[in-house]
Amino acid sequence: LSFWYYGSNSGETITVEVLDNQSSTTADVDPADWELAWSDEFDDPAGTAPNANVWQHELGDGTLNGIPGWGNSESQYYTNSSDNAATDGDGNLVITLSEVNTSTTDLQCWYGPCEYTSARLISEDRAEFAYGRVESRIRVPTGPSGLWPAFWMLGTDIGEVGWPQCGEIDIMEYVSRLPDEIFGTIHGPGYSGGASFGNTYVFTEPVSNTFHTFAIEWQPDHIDWYVDDILYHTAEPSDVAPDEWVFNHPFYVIMNLAIGGNFGGLISDDMTSPQEMLVDYVRVYQASD
Repeated sequence: LSFWYYGSNSGETITVEVLDNQSSTTADVDPADWELAWSDEFDDPAGTAPNANVWQHELGDGTLNGIPGWGNSESQYYTNSSDNAATDGDGNLVITLSEVNTSTTDLQCWYGPCEYTSARLISEDRAEFAYGRVESRIRVPTGPSGLWPAFWMLGTDIGEVGWPQCGEIDIMEYVSRLPDEIFGTIHGPGYSGGASFGNTYVFTEPVSNTFHTFAIEWQPDHIDWYVDDILYHTAEPSDVAPDEWVFNHPFYVIMNLAIGGNFGGLISDDMTSPQEMLVDYVRVYQASD
């Protein structure tokens, strides 16, 4: 059990009672019997910022986090502006990447005046999950090479053990230089970055042509990846042995739209602005309580 308690130095004793009152746990129930446990549907009026009780913004170019370029030489600067993340009034959250006038901007990135702004939303300390079906319906941007949208998760113990010991589950990554493919991947100690364990799904048309549903079904020692309900990747401890499996604990959700970087690749000279990642919903299915 872990929890936060915000106190005021009153000296009072706080008692936490743990009740064993669940009829079942997600780890013990077949995924076919999981039910909707949590969701964000993004049905607010146009221009509404993401729900601050669910999502917080990560800001900057990664320098404040000790990883300039977010550890991947990315070119975007993340803001908390509704210009970069807001609902469209049609049931979608829109994460917008915009080009910056480098001659007038005050924003500084690791490579000089920032060239792009975007948004990165995380549910850390607000909505965290251990096991279940984590799903989102997303339309990736239609632009040329260099774009890198993602729907992914990090272990909640990242502040204590760091990355990749905390574990990373990439439910969906897309890079526009490979317009017909999406990636599902795990990163952990000994199998991170270019040595990660993952697979791709190849469409018969560009991924950006329409919305697709991306999901994992996650249980102890087992993760399945789906796109439009098609199973295309599975991971178990034996797949990363002798390295450690680090996915049997709570994770939080991340959505972002990056540009450039080690995986995003070279930014096309034909890149136009703005570029948009549309998120219809984020849903989590678990065993009934």
